[in-house]
Amino acid sequence: MSAEPYWELTFDADGDPDAGERDALIHGAVSEGLTDLVVFAHGWNNDRPMATGLYSRFYAPFPGLVARAPGVRMGYAGVIWPSMRFPGEAVPDFPSAAPEAPPAPPALDAATREALVRILPCERAVMDRLAELAAEQSDDPARLEEFVSLVRGLGPAQPQGRAAGEAAEGPDEGDASYLLTGDTRQVCESFAAALDRMGALPPAFLGGALKRLWGGALEVLRQMSYYTMKRRAGVVGEKGLGPALALLAESATGLRVHLAGHSFGARLVSFALRGVPDGGTALSSVTLLQGAFSHYAFSSRLPFDTGRGGALDGLHRRIRGPLVACHSRHDSALGTLYPLASMTSREDDSVLGILGLDDGRWGAVGHDGIRAVDPCARISLDQALRGGLPTEGCVSVDASSVVARGGPPSGAHSDICHEELARVILHAGRVLPAGQ
Repeated sequence: MSAEPYWELTFDADGDPDAGERDALIHGAVSEGLTDLVVFAHGWNNDRPMATGLYSRFYAPFPGLVARAPGVRMGYAGVIWPSMRFPGEAVPDFPSAAPEAPPAPPALDAATREALVRILPCERAVMDRLAELAAEQSDDPARLEEFVSLVRGLGPAQPQGRAAGEAAEGPDEGDASYLLTGDTRQVCESFAAALDRMGALPPAFLGGALKRLWGGALEVLRQMSYYTMKRRAGVVGEKGLGPALALLAESATGLRVHLAGHSFGARLVSFALRGVPDGGTALSSVTLLQGAFSHYAFSSRLPFDTGRGGALDGLHRRIRGPLVACHSRHDSALGTLYPLASMTSREDDSVLGILGLDDGRWGAVGHDGIRAVDPCARISLDQALRGGLPTEGCVSVDASSVVARGGPPSGAHSDICHEELARVILHAGRVLPAGQ
């Protein structure tokens, strides 16, 4: 590990912690005499070594930066939670490995099928049938219908009394009813068009109208797994990380905690605010890196429904310092695919919105920052590093100047291992003075 002392916190899908790891962190924070602790949560990763490797790369600049802050004794923690990465998705800044090209069809190889069975979950026979249909790419429309129908069987059940297309807790919960109930051909064509626009539709799916729809159908499966991981991130944050932080605060009095998360991990640390008592922890800052959840999550009044707020309405007030949302226009995963997967119907979205050209109602916080929260400063990364971060409240930081690398379909979504972003976290927590 590039930074010490370091601990890991492991949670299962229900948010239940590895009690030994949790207790080791609490004991270590006290025995080491920590003044500050950074807790980082990954987005999609297949296994612990991949997550730990990310943490080592991300934390690498911290010791040198913290050395400039007299009196600071910093500790580091990494959250391990069950998520997955599809083949072809970038690993955040993994310079020792060559870029991984998306696999040629069939896309559902054995490793991907095994991961999907664990994540969704589903019976292996169903996943094997999906792989068979994906490999066949039949010209028979009935086979496409079968594939999408099987995928929809892996999704969440519609709550009783809720009409199709009606969000359960607002767009910040990532309602999946469009995936579940939309016309099969329209849904597949929407995703195929988005992938084609991004240059991410494999050549194998360009051989005709139905071949193109198979490319969209495979994206439906990918998005269904994302939806499941997105909901899981909220559960792990609220039921797992939040209570663990409350226990930590009871023992390590005076410890300043700085939360950070990438992608769904940003959602995880945000939902941890639901799981901590108001004023009962020493959360000094929360920094979201390319957060894969709604830009309206913290709003008290949704612009399209003033009778309710976002899922995290006002919870940024539980932080003693600022809530910082770093976003990048180069993140095509959040700029194009996220709005498409999150919308509940096509009736209230323009064609531009469907293709990701207008975030509108369905935008992600990692693409354009926090929306409908007042006050909320909007500043550049350079301004943030020169002392522009507020001491409390919400702020959106345009990090496009460094979060800029990456090819289709995700773009720069995983380009997060930068010293500048480490400095944002330390400035947000008032560990470093302005300008350092």
